[in-house]
Amino acid sequence: MTQPHDPSQPQWQPTYAPAPPPQRGWVSRHKGLTAVLASGALLLACCGGGAAVLAEGGSTSPTTEAGSSTSRPTDGRSTTPTKGSKKKAAATKASGPGIGDAARDGKFEFVVKSVEPGVASVGDDFLQEKAQGQFVLVEISVTNIGEEAQTMFDSEQKIIDTQGRTFEANSSAAISIEGNSDVWLTDVNPGNTATGTMVFDMPEGATPASIELHDSMFSDGVTVSLR
Repeated sequence: MTQPHDPSQPQWQPTYAPAPPPQRGWVSRHKGLTAVLASGALLLACCGGGAAVLAEGGSTSPTTEAGSSTSRPTDGRSTTPTKGSKKKAAATKASGPGIGDAARDGKFEFVVKSVEPGVASVGDDFLQEKAQGQFVLVEISVTNIGEEAQTMFDSEQKIIDTQGRTFEANSSAAISIEGNSDVWLTDVNPGNTATGTMVFDMPEGATPASIELHDSMFSDGVTVSLR
């Protein structure tokens, strides 16, 4: 049963806890640290931008319109052969020994005296050789410039035509020429000279361009122009 309220007694009032003070944000509470971090971020951005500029503009290699790099000689000269240099090289190549010139290989000094193409046969009625195509006769002298005897083999000599084909000497045809044994298979003593004719069987219409002469089968040989 509810008791009647006594006006002389104070009426009960509920009590409330005081409201907490407003909280400041992290930035407000850490102003010093925020300033440091902001300065670091700005510095990093500046450095990154400078590095990009250096990377983009630091290349020293010239580029073509397609973007590929081109190389240049360090001394500034062009590496492309000029017409003048080609002509000079051709003149040097053609300035080797020719008919009538002395050409040395090993212990032998050769001189090509004459070249006669278009010969159908060589020899006499008893010992005659007919060409399959045409005989080319090369008259030659061989001098031993060494200090020991050296054997001259016509089989080691080769003739080259204008098409670059190589032909060996025909020893049996050379033997059929009377008195022509000196350059077939002959020992030449130091200081002596042997003279004779070498015979080459070449196709009809072939033009001899040069002859390669050797003092032995192991030598490098020397080339003599026949034109």
